[in-house]
Formats: sequence, C-alpha cells, structure tokens
Amino acid sequence: METPVSREPIAADLFTWPAEEPALVGGRCAECARFTFPLRDGCPYCGATAMARHELDRHGTLWSWTSQGFLPKPPYNGQLADPENFTPWYVGLVEIPGQLRVESLLVDCDQDSLAFGMPMRLVVVPFRREEDGREIVTFAFAPAHTPEESRA
Repeated sequence: METPVSREPIAADLFTWPAEEPALVGGRCAECARFTFPLRDGCPYCGATAMARHELDRHGTLWSWTSQGFLPKPPYNGQLADPENFTPWYVGLVEIPGQLRVESLLVDCDQDSLAFGMPMRLVVVPFRREEDGREIVTFAFAPAHTPEESRA
C-alpha cells in the first residue's frame, strides 16, 4: 500500500489549506475598506494599521495575461523550471469583483483558450516535490469551465 503524499502550502496563510474549496487570504482595511493580497500589517492605500483577515472570493474575471516561453531563473525552484519537461506557461491578472486584482499562475489553459473577460476560478496546484516526498502546493486560477464544457 502506497503512503499518502503530504501536501503543504508554499507559504503560511496565503490561502486556506487544507480545504475542499480553498480561498486566498487577504486583508481588508478597517479605515478605507480596501482589500489587499496577501494579508499585510498595514494598508498600502491609506497607511492605516487596522487590517482584518479576509478570505477573498474564489471566482474572478481574466483581466490580462502573458506567457513565459523560457525557463524561470533562480531562485525560482518550482516544477516549471524543469528543463526536461518545460512548456510555456501563463501568468494573468484576475479581477475578483468588488475586491481587487490578483496576479496569478494560469493553469488548464492555452493561448487559444484564453480571452479577456473570461470567468476564472481559484485552484490549488503542485509547485514542487521535496526530497522527502512532500508535495508543495500553490494557488492558481483556471478557466471556470473546461474547454470541453465551453464547446458543449
């Protein structure tokens, strides 16, 4: 019988984990009511220090994106830096309505399936596997519907 793999987040309090429906952990300023991500001690908009932990919505809209067609440079140490299995990858700006825009890895998509304004959903994806077998996971956004569902 195979031992279950331990899955751990890339950073503490970046997203709720473990969770069937994880959410990004941001903050909301008690003074100006603006949202931030990630959670921080002070508000970058008004300078107040009264920030409250706030789980951001899980769905958003693709605002912009770009692709990276070359290996990431150190100190990046995720699986996208594997020269044997490298494929171009996508990074996008996803607007979470009424809250903020988040820069994120985009997954389960390709250049032909991405479109401005498309609905996106938060997912948790593998980032790398440690030598001891632990899997480190991070957040990403994926199309709210798979390409197959969109064609149906």
